[in-house]
Amino acid sequence: MSKQVVAVDKAFLEKLAGFSDFLKEGLKELKAKKEPKKKRVTRKPSYKASDEDLKQARETIPPQWAKSLKTILFPQQKIEARLKEMAAEISHDYQGKEILAVGLLTGCIMFQMNLLKYLTVPYKLDFIKVSSYGSGTQSSGNVRLKKDLSMDPMGKHILITEDLIDTGKTLAFIAKYFSDKKCASVKIACLLSKEARRDQDIDLEVDYCGFECPDEFVVGYGMDFAEHYRALPFVGVLKEEAFMKK
Repeated sequence: MSKQVVAVDKAFLEKLAGFSDFLKEGLKELKAKKEPKKKRVTRKPSYKASDEDLKQARETIPPQWAKSLKTILFPQQKIEARLKEMAAEISHDYQGKEILAVGLLTGCIMFQMNLLKYLTVPYKLDFIKVSSYGSGTQSSGNVRLKKDLSMDPMGKHILITEDLIDTGKTLAFIAKYFSDKKCASVKIACLLSKEARRDQDIDLEVDYCGFECPDEFVVGYGMDFAEHYRALPFVGVLKEEAFMKK
């Protein structure tokens, strides 16, 4: 066989291999278009506290707050156990990466600090503040940025931490805000999620959630009513007369 024929055959085989690779990539893209990406489903356990939980809680807080509590939803030990589970899941997902944990002031603080202490991956910490609540019980729906980050989020893996998500409007605003900043990734972690109050017009994916929350006015573990109850070590429900206007 002549050198010329061998050269032609080699060139032909190289082109054939390249065409094969092209077909494989095309098939992958076609399959991806036909099969929409499945949304991540994170387990959100519920819990029913006992009368003993309520009795013990009332003995350790200011009396004027104790008489306003209707029940305890999640006692401290149950929350801590769940945070360890969440931290293990987050640490697994962020192996080889560094997190920029962004807390939404002011409600995030207890949840964020107690979650981060269980992480086994490196992280940095920053805060952002928005406003959508007044001193009442319902979100105004109008989100305003009051404090931005102190560091540039571009190229970083953002983990937004929030105490409670109800309608989802605030978190949707924050998630879009960071997506416009060219971050490497943006995910959301929350302690409580009120699915019953979620705005159906908002496309919001919560990546890590502690507990499903009933449609009650909850306080403690960062959540407040008119700046009261925020540092309670558990999540409780207020009696209606404690927050309804007289």
